[in-house]
Amino acid sequence: MNTSELAWYKSSYSSSASGDCLEVATDPETIHIRDSKNGQGPEVHISATAWTAFLKHAAR
Repeated sequence: MNTSELAWYKSSYSSSASGDCLEVATDPETIHIRDSKNGQGPEVHISATAWTAFLKHAAR
């Protein structure tokens, strides 16, 4: 999949002043994560199951 076709979003808690943000995009099977300052740079791709486990852990 060409990830430029995905709808990328940042958390409303992200600071636009510092520019230190991650962007996330989803498709049915994969979560795509990238640095918002470098949209053409490398991405991390993880399964939806792994993302759900990460969010549960991070919410603790």
